[in-house]
Amino acid sequence: MNDVPGPAVDDVPIVRAAPPGGTLAAVGNARLSDEGGSAVTVEDDVKATLQRYLQKHRAALLGKLDGLAERQARWPVTPTGTNVLGLVKHVAAVQSEYFGQVFDRPLPDPPAWLDSDDDRDMYASLDETMADIVAFHHASAAHADATIAALPLDARGVVPWWPEGHRDVTLHRILVHMAYETARHAGHADIAREMLDGLAGDGDGNLAEKTPAEWVEWREHLMSIAEQAGLRSAGL
Repeated sequence: MNDVPGPAVDDVPIVRAAPPGGTLAAVGNARLSDEGGSAVTVEDDVKATLQRYLQKHRAALLGKLDGLAERQARWPVTPTGTNVLGLVKHVAAVQSEYFGQVFDRPLPDPPAWLDSDDDRDMYASLDETMADIVAFHHASAAHADATIAALPLDARGVVPWWPEGHRDVTLHRILVHMAYETARHAGHADIAREMLDGLAGDGDGNLAEKTPAEWVEWREHLMSIAEQAGLRSAGL
C-alpha cells in the first residue's frame, strides 16, 4: 500500500479566523439565542427549534461566500468538483423542492434549470453571477419559511424522487431532513473555503484560538503523526 504525500506546508493557505459578528453566518448563530425563552405549545416549540437550526446552517453556508471573488467562489477544490457557490446553489435548489413540490406549494417563477438532470444545481454557469445565486437562495429560503409557517408539523407530503414505500412524509420529517442536508453542505463549504484562502470557522467562537504560525505548527504536528503512523503500519 503506497502512501500518497499531501501538499507541502507552503502550498497551504494561511489560516484566518472568520471575524465575529457582521457576517451572514454570525446572524444565523444569533437566531438560536432565544431558544426555550418563552412558554409555547410542544408543537410550536419543536417547529421553532428545527427552523432555527435550519436558518443557522443556511446562514453559515451563505457566509462562506463573504469576501470571495467570482473565480474563487466557483473554483473546484476536490476531484469531484466541489465549489462554494455550487454548494449554495445546490442547497437552494433542494430546499425549494422539499418545501415546494413535496407539499404542492411550488416555488414561484423557478429557474429553467431546476428540473434539469445535468447537475446544473452543482455549479454556477457563465450566465449566472454570485449575486444571482445568492438571490435564488434567499427566494428559496423565504418560500421554505412560508411553507413551514403555513403547515402543521404533521402536514402530509410526497417526495416523488424517493423510493416507493418511503415517499409519504410529514413536514416534521422534511424539516429534520433539510436541517441535516444544509448542515452537511455547510460543512463542505467550510472546508472548501479554508482550502481556497485559509478562512476558517463562522466567527462563533468554535474555532481554536491560534495565530497563523501556530496553525502551521499544528498542521506540521499532525503531518508528523501521520508519517510515523504510516511507517509503523508498514513495519518500519
